[in-house]
Amino acid sequence: MAKVQQIRRSQRAEGPATVLAIGTATPANVVHQADYPDSYFRITKSEHLTELKEKFKRMCDKSMIRKRYMHLNEEILQENPNMCAYMAPSLDARQDIVVVEVPKLGKEAAAKAIKEWGQPKSKITHLVFCTTSGVDMPGADYQLTKLLGLLPSVNRFMMYQQGCFAGGTVLRLAKDLAENSSGARVLVVCSEITAVTFRGPSESHLDSLVGQALFGDGAAAIIVGADPDPATERPIFQLVSASQTILPDSEGAIDGHLLEVGLTFHLLKDVPGLISKNIERSLVEAFKPLGISDWNSMFWIVHPGGPAILDQVEAKLGLEKEKMKARRRGRC
Repeated sequence: MAKVQQIRRSQRAEGPATVLAIGTATPANVVHQADYPDSYFRITKSEHLTELKEKFKRMCDKSMIRKRYMHLNEEILQENPNMCAYMAPSLDARQDIVVVEVPKLGKEAAAKAIKEWGQPKSKITHLVFCTTSGVDMPGADYQLTKLLGLLPSVNRFMMYQQGCFAGGTVLRLAKDLAENSSGARVLVVCSEITAVTFRGPSESHLDSLVGQALFGDGAAAIIVGADPDPATERPIFQLVSASQTILPDSEGAIDGHLLEVGLTFHLLKDVPGLISKNIERSLVEAFKPLGISDWNSMFWIVHPGGPAILDQVEAKLGLEKEKMKARRRGRC
């Protein structure tokens, strides 16, 4: 038994997980938010829905987004008109795009992180990949392993259909892997292409329009490891704590369903209210064990699904105006 405990101790890192490098990537196609309502209603042949177009313009104006990056362009959408309808069979066409493009965009972000890290790719021991854009087998993790030329023995973990909290989930997983595997270097990649969710407007489903106004394409990658080598590695952050919780009465607040028409999503109007109602309790649970109770003494942010969430959180906690402005600027 003593021998087993000795082995286990040797298998674990001594210090906390750290972020050793960060990389991001976006498609080349830039969409300016001010111009998007006109182009969106034109390409979806919905310009006759004048009142709905005005509502969409107001959504875009209030989003506080200046520009987004999207793989989809008018040429691709003209070749795939079913993707421009609100509900038309189009999953095959969408899958043909995302199965290829999600790993490719992830590779761009990962390559930047690896370059910043400055170490050989052979030192990467684990790969965690997450996306809500399409499902395939072998997964995007396998494709990225080939695209990057990682060792075939790299320990892979693929996460599909996690939605907006995927980034937090993969950080939590990477922390556990790094701290429980001595010498581990975990490459974490999140990559999203909205080709799986793009669709035309519907007068009876305004929640779909919210997503069309907010979502864009992009990928982010980090390298996580504990006990960094001071001679060759420069940690950026420490991952001190990671946790997850389900908010009370939140079932059905945000739903996504993969259908023949692609990935549909549905949002309740009171999502900002649900978050603001529970934010203080969540902050207490997260920060109290660390001895932190003054929210204004540090920089933190709620996932900003829209400005309404930031408005209600600000009102709930009485946050400093300048720090809220910084959070809003970080979103654009």
